[in-house]
Amino acid sequence: MSEGATSGPAAPETPIGRRRFLRRGAAGLAALAAGGLCAAARRGGQREPALVWQIDPDKCVQCGQCATHCVLNPSAVKCVHAFPVCGYCKRCFGYFQPDAERLTSAAENQLCPTGALRRRHVEGFYYEYTIDEDLCVGCGKCVKGCTMYGNGSLYLQIMGHRCVNCNECAIARSCPADAIQRVRVARPYLLKGRPEAPST
Repeated sequence: MSEGATSGPAAPETPIGRRRFLRRGAAGLAALAAGGLCAAARRGGQREPALVWQIDPDKCVQCGQCATHCVLNPSAVKCVHAFPVCGYCKRCFGYFQPDAERLTSAAENQLCPTGALRRRHVEGFYYEYTIDEDLCVGCGKCVKGCTMYGNGSLYLQIMGHRCVNCNECAIARSCPADAIQRVRVARPYLLKGRPEAPST
């Protein structure tokens, strides 16, 4: 037998006709469509919205758990300021210690343990308060002071660009007020005074 010879005649290739090819393709597409319909039915016929963790400011009790239970250090929870609600007070109870003798920016007069809340004179008796996000640890002390004695313009939120969106949020698990919930990624922040539709 010469080199490269085969032991028998090669089996003739059976060509797939055009109709058979189209029938197979149609069957495959039908199977894919059926799978998609089943998945849509499981989701109630709608696409599942992407969800993120967030704090409901109306439920939050400023317990301090956000600063200590987040998987990140410092916490992904930060104080934010609803400027339209703020009274621009000279004596801000979110900024000053309740027993502060002088209304100066000296560290002993400030309520925030990290100096994250900044105070700037605007005019007359009016002052503006802003938060340095990098310094804020989410302890909620300023929020508690503002809520108890002021108009509640300071509140806590989970910063979307910091949060790793754990499957089970460690803060939510320990929150005594059940204030942390999943919200739609299209509206990731629960703004003070604005109700959010349930994320079902």
